[in-house]
Amino acid sequence: MQDRLIFLGTGGDPVVVGKQDLRSGGFVLQTEGMQFHVDPGPGALLNARLAGINPRENTAILVSHAHINHCNDVNALISATTFSGLDPQSVLISPESLVNPEEGKEYVPEFFRNCVERIIVVKPGNKIAINRIEVHVTKAVHPSEEKAVGFKFLCPKFTLAYTGDTQYYKEMEDDYKDMDILIMNVQEPFNRKKAGHLSADDVITLLGKIKPKLAIITHFGSKFLQEDPIHIGREISKLTNVQIVVAKDGMSINPVDSSSGTRQKTLNIYD
Repeated sequence: MQDRLIFLGTGGDPVVVGKQDLRSGGFVLQTEGMQFHVDPGPGALLNARLAGINPRENTAILVSHAHINHCNDVNALISATTFSGLDPQSVLISPESLVNPEEGKEYVPEFFRNCVERIIVVKPGNKIAINRIEVHVTKAVHPSEEKAVGFKFLCPKFTLAYTGDTQYYKEMEDDYKDMDILIMNVQEPFNRKKAGHLSADDVITLLGKIKPKLAIITHFGSKFLQEDPIHIGREISKLTNVQIVVAKDGMSINPVDSSSGTRQKTLNIYD
């Protein structure tokens, strides 16, 4: 299996996802012969097929928090991965709010919980070893879902982090320092704040303190799309001197090459 990072969808807020102005469905990381599907929101199965991704190859399904635009297709994905439990493979990694009926939001019913080989309930600070890869669970400040988390993947050939949905918080630079690739959910443009979400201004603050080899912004809201996302990406890059990629639906990159320090010459290919 080739090393690939595939963005199935880049839609963020309920308006963009609801109208499907941009696709949704999370992203997939393929490396070391394993496949990780992160945040399978609406359309995850369809968009995986469009990207040529076979859900039967999923090593793990990871969900950052129990909001529809991040977990809507989790049961469909579990079914496709395991043949509805006939071949119970893969693990589900998520906060308690996704899988605990006592939380009052039974997003994953008992039938689908029994389909996977194992459910790993996580909170910030947890570490999970999956063959040669370590998954570290990071903090997220998302008031409408207090148990939200982010993830870091420590792989033999690169390191990659995903913030999930979070607002900027004091220790954020410590959580994401020394990452080769940093994927940030950036719902809001410059000069606009919303609780629980990053804005372009927050990205500049964070990247001013850490310097990943590549920063990818995704999960765009309606106000972000009203402006020019490519222009916003260029401004962030100019002000931080960090290579920025503005994710696009269906975009695929090689995380090994992208973490090698080779700089992308232009953002125009994402227009």
